[in-house]
Amino acid sequence: GGHMKGTLALSWGRRAVVSPHIGEMDSPRSLAVFEQVASDLQTLYGVHAERIVCDAHPGYTTHRWARRQNELPVERVWHHQAHASAVAAELDRSGQWLMFAWDGVGLGEDRTLWGGEALLGAAGRWRRVASLRTFRLPGGERAGREPWRSAAALHWECDLRWPDCPDPDGIAEAAWRNRINCPETSAAGRLFDAAAAIVCDLPVTSFEAQGPMVLESLCRGPARAIELPVEEDINGVLRSDWQPLLDGLSDAGLDRRTRAEIFHSSIATAILRQAVSVRERHAVDQVGLCGGVFQNRVLTEQAVGLLQKEGFDVYLPEKLPCNDAALSFGQAAEIAAREVSA
Repeated sequence: GGHMKGTLALSWGRRAVVSPHIGEMDSPRSLAVFEQVASDLQTLYGVHAERIVCDAHPGYTTHRWARRQNELPVERVWHHQAHASAVAAELDRSGQWLMFAWDGVGLGEDRTLWGGEALLGAAGRWRRVASLRTFRLPGGERAGREPWRSAAALHWECDLRWPDCPDPDGIAEAAWRNRINCPETSAAGRLFDAAAAIVCDLPVTSFEAQGPMVLESLCRGPARAIELPVEEDINGVLRSDWQPLLDGLSDAGLDRRTRAEIFHSSIATAILRQAVSVRERHAVDQVGLCGGVFQNRVLTEQAVGLLQKEGFDVYLPEKLPCNDAALSFGQAAEIAAREVSA
């Protein structure tokens, strides 16, 4: 699994058993439960693990635990490949997937924090074809509970001033400008955090995704979308630029509900634009949506509707959550697929 919404999976042959939800792996108690569940699953099914598959992020508790199991070989899977493979393996459809894997953050193959990715291919052979414009995230992990950091970073990235920024002494901005504890990210979840901080005046929250949940609750229907430009970067990855959203999010002439609706509709339209742009370049047999961002009903319903209207077959996971609780299954599916294609 990963570090949050933790589960683990026991896999053998063509079968995989996913554990009950364990939760955040940030305490000794969580790790003790994790170890007990790992032991109980093997005893219950009479299957003894011969190797361990873990998330590639070396800072995750589960990754460090896997490395300590010296008697078993360990293999790593990139976070968003596991998200994509979880959906592809569950639905088991032939053809080429375009999988949107949108979440908070997960370590990407270039060692930056991914989270707004579109992967093309199938389990065992994914490649990134689209993403979001990156920005540097002041405070790193602290931004998950302090949405103002994402909002401020978007403005600083565009050489703009955010008048409501709760950084009166300029310490966070100075750290950002000097690249101190400011990892680069393309995470859609942090973009939603920023929108919530600006629209809902939520600089600090008590749990992850609280801001985006409040933002979503304001919406009553689709709105006029702001067009986000899509350009190809030097690596051939299509990137949607979020900068045009900033003026609309801060427009005091619009009420909060309208701004929230415009934001959701704009992001859903950006997904459509990326999908169409990828289809113009590559064969796409079906589109999948995975990652915690797609727990947002407003975004997901609008994105699915727009994609289907444009002729795409669109799928969501049904048996497993779209968030990190499916990572353990996706890791097993990704490794199995690699071996079949080897």
